[in-house]
Amino acid sequence: EAAAQPELGTRFQRRFLAARQLRAFPWGELEQSLRAAPDPALLLEILHKTVLHPLCLKYPPSTTYRRRFLTELIRKHESTAAEPLDELYDTLADILNEEESTHCYKNYLLPTGEPVTLSESVAIISGGTTGLVTWDAALHLAEWAAENSTVFSNRTVLELGSGIGFTGIAVCKTCSPKAYIFSDCHPSVLQQLAENIRLNGFVLEPKTPHHTRTESQDPKAEATNCQKPKLIVAELDWGSVTEKELLDLQPDVVVAADVVYDPEIASALIGVLQKLSACRADTKPPEVYIASTIRNPDTYHLFQAELDKAGIGWRIIPAHSTRIFLDDEQPNVTILQLFI
Repeated sequence: EAAAQPELGTRFQRRFLAARQLRAFPWGELEQSLRAAPDPALLLEILHKTVLHPLCLKYPPSTTYRRRFLTELIRKHESTAAEPLDELYDTLADILNEEESTHCYKNYLLPTGEPVTLSESVAIISGGTTGLVTWDAALHLAEWAAENSTVFSNRTVLELGSGIGFTGIAVCKTCSPKAYIFSDCHPSVLQQLAENIRLNGFVLEPKTPHHTRTESQDPKAEATNCQKPKLIVAELDWGSVTEKELLDLQPDVVVAADVVYDPEIASALIGVLQKLSACRADTKPPEVYIASTIRNPDTYHLFQAELDKAGIGWRIIPAHSTRIFLDDEQPNVTILQLFI
């Protein structure tokens, strides 16, 4: 969003219009219409199915993003020399009068049409952490999970480094896990994570000393959470977590996304996996899936070498075929299955 304005119909189409509300228009036809002389009726339909969509009105994307989007939409209209569309200008005027915020909402639509709505930071680094935004590998892991829901169905899932919760919330809405344990260590991230879980209609389990799963004592919460997985937010520091704490969690599946970006962090992650293996010596170890965006091949290959050194087997999961969350770019993301 900090980049220069791109052509409407490419980046904006794939990120803001990808809400799949414009079903009457095949993507190719829509792109062609926007690049030519777009009909005013089409532009108004785009306006009402993006910026003025009820979901965006309730949970608005960043002020800067909406302003740039509308500016480009108006530019497209003005290129046709048609009569001004008052609604376009009025909407832009309203947004220009808004105060900039350090947070915004992002809405991701699942194949069912149900949204995952997240409150995110507008800055990549905020409060001394990168955990307050959603990263590419989280999107890809959620897509793979939706395509392989049996891995998670009716099982207890532990997510390491959950950030603000996109992957876990998407898995809970598409894969029917029995329980999902979100975990992170940064206080601001944990606070935002809990807020986002509630924002998406889930009820968190009450906290216990070791974050173990308990039956809710609140009848109202019990009724609200009916037919939904039991959700826990756990503070989990990879450097200090004990085998006893991990044993209390008893995960069947362990997942993580975009956590292999620094050699020290990768080493701490391997330490957690070794503890998970040791504390489940008498039972079947959990299945482990790690999604990574390969920004620095050396760091990624070092992680694989450290896995080998630790005696942890791994294989690359074949790329999934379904793209749910459209990006303007295709990041280099891989998913490893680990055998601990």
